[in-house]
Amino acid sequence: MADQPGEFDFYVLSLSWSPTYCKQEGDGANPHQCDVRDPFRFVVHGLWPQYERGYPESCSGPRRIEKRIAVDMEDIMPSHGLVFHQWRKHGTCSGLSPDDYFELTRQAYEKITIPGAFSRLDKRGKASPQTVEKAFRLANPGLKDDAMAVTCSSGEFDEIRICLTKDLQFRACRNVDRSGCKASSLAIPAPAR
Repeated sequence: MADQPGEFDFYVLSLSWSPTYCKQEGDGANPHQCDVRDPFRFVVHGLWPQYERGYPESCSGPRRIEKRIAVDMEDIMPSHGLVFHQWRKHGTCSGLSPDDYFELTRQAYEKITIPGAFSRLDKRGKASPQTVEKAFRLANPGLKDDAMAVTCSSGEFDEIRICLTKDLQFRACRNVDRSGCKASSLAIPAPAR
């Protein structure tokens, strides 16, 4: 049976560390995200409906959304292509309209306090996945280690994924937590200046 819109257990808010994306993609990176005077730090990769094991994707419903939604999301999702893709793959499974889904995405983003170290980072750093999680836990009362996961690629910090209930409260998510980065140390690229 196909995945049904609105039939899922919780959300994962995936926040990408933009400097890693820009560094790894190089000339192929989105210029609206990477070639800017005030570089992005964390951007929303997506708000993903999840099952306790696995996730629904590409559910039935409208495939296209208005461009104004992508324009409205540019400050936290600087790629229009990403906004459109996230709607088709994940938003259609939320059971929400496009406007409501992206409003909920913004609310989820605004719920998270970014640790000060990431707001001030101006040169390449190093940290373990556990240190990154601890920084987020300390900055966000109620967020526990089993409610998030750090991901990595090529030895660099990629994303923090935070599990939220449908009404955006922190919640445990064992499968997401277990799928996190296993490296003992990660490079954390600094925003390009």
